[in-house]
Amino acid sequence: MKEHWNKVYSSRDTTRLGWYEESPEKSLELIDKCNTNEHDKILDVGSGASTLIDNLISRGYKNIIATDISIEALEKLKQRLGDDAQLVKWIVDDLAHPKHLNDLKDITIWHDRAVLHFLTEESERQTYLLTLQKIVKNKGYVIIASFSLDGASKCSGLDVRRYDENMLQEFLGNGFKLLEHCSYLYHMPSGDKRPYIYALFQRI
Repeated sequence: MKEHWNKVYSSRDTTRLGWYEESPEKSLELIDKCNTNEHDKILDVGSGASTLIDNLISRGYKNIIATDISIEALEKLKQRLGDDAQLVKWIVDDLAHPKHLNDLKDITIWHDRAVLHFLTEESERQTYLLTLQKIVKNKGYVIIASFSLDGASKCSGLDVRRYDENMLQEFLGNGFKLLEHCSYLYHMPSGDKRPYIYALFQRI
């Protein structure tokens, strides 16, 4: 998987990637609904070259953590941020086989746009969940955006596992309360449409 994503990010313009968002409006909307301050830790899993990081910096957040399996993706993001890259903690890691993420603690917001749906094996999903449970603090928040049940069955040549809000709740378990969810129709740079489900949970 690391080789796959490094190849994707090294061979294509970031703004032409099928999941690129010029403005991550829905993610920012959900983050705004979390009870956070500028010093709370926000972990963006599967950051890629996401513009979410730029937006978090501009909003004054001081503890931003960006992680991705692809070093190529994170390097592109660092280059775009320029001097602001020093305001972010960078972690190259694989959510399905983490080596460094488990060292984190007291995460206030776990944000995942389009990572979970790539984890099709149950062992990968359980590792993801165990990591999340270990590092998200009590009363912390989890934002997950994935392909919805009527969404694409493949992305970037890979199979995906689609979800609705009930499936996400079942996956996270009783320790997390679903606060809000919505369907979202994402428009790819190519003009194609991709139905997503966005869900906001709080640890209880």
